[in-house]
Amino acid sequence: MANDGKALKILAIRFSAIGDVAMTVPVVDSFLRQYPQHHITFLSNPRFEAFFSGMPGNFTFLGADVKKEYHGNAGLRRLIRELAAMDFDLVLDLHGVLRSERIGLGLLTRGVRVKRIRKDRLGRKAVTRRHFKSHKPLKTSFERYCNVFERAGLPVRTDFKSISAGKPQFAEFGEKQGRWVGIAPFAAHQGKIYPLSLMEKVIEMLESDERCSRMFVFAYGKEKEQISRWARFSKVTFISGQFTMAQELELMCSLDVMLSMDSSNMHLASLVGTRVVSVWGATHPVAGFLGYGQKASDCVQLDMPCRPCSIYGKKACRYGDCRCMTGISPEQIFNKVIAD
Repeated sequence: MANDGKALKILAIRFSAIGDVAMTVPVVDSFLRQYPQHHITFLSNPRFEAFFSGMPGNFTFLGADVKKEYHGNAGLRRLIRELAAMDFDLVLDLHGVLRSERIGLGLLTRGVRVKRIRKDRLGRKAVTRRHFKSHKPLKTSFERYCNVFERAGLPVRTDFKSISAGKPQFAEFGEKQGRWVGIAPFAAHQGKIYPLSLMEKVIEMLESDERCSRMFVFAYGKEKEQISRWARFSKVTFISGQFTMAQELELMCSLDVMLSMDSSNMHLASLVGTRVVSVWGATHPVAGFLGYGQKASDCVQLDMPCRPCSIYGKKACRYGDCRCMTGISPEQIFNKVIAD
């Protein structure tokens, strides 16, 4: 159904995960600038509000903690009632899970139009199956989000640049000298993590290279404990929860390059327009999760018939040795990171 020109109050929903919420930003920002007459209220986890800094005036972030304030069936019903009182014209479900579907249904029964993301589960199975694997690239997450807007009669042309335009350099670490490299060595699942012993060799090479002046390692809680020995490197500074999300984004904006797994940090660096060298193992960019504006040439990966074996990296390696990761040499990664 095409839009008739009326100014719309739109509710867009995406609760998690960090990287998936970050990937909505280029689409939402582009939409708001393309359709200044419409207003989007974005419903998400409160801690993700920093992702949406710099949005145009026709945007509102609405934080809802569904694990605390709106926990359980009673909390969800209360949230639906509160949303219904806001008189939205359109709901865009960019998540497609039970919780967001219930919110959409609750508003649909009150006469609000609802459009929901299509995740193409059959296509995902095709690119990860062991035999007769499909080599057809899946739509990117950005394309899937755009498709939701398009099916609502609101086609979007993404022209996003960065949420950090015009912001000063992060001043916590003094004046920048030489090249700053961010390193995010962890991911949600083992199949997406480059072996830490090999990553340490990458750091050793960066430590001895005069072009690299500082390394900022993003690791939190028990992650930092696993790599505490990296503190022996004079150029390494650990970023492990001492800053807010907004401050971490400012720091990422000051980096020359971020070395990341297929993880949320790849997407956060992409939001501030920082180049990312990403390392891929069990997962693959063909599934559509490469960071916005990132180059395929900056993806470090091995061409193996078993890849990808998983969309999200959850599955255990069928060979038991994660050879898709262990086969990548530290030199390959170092050469990408240090390249101009």
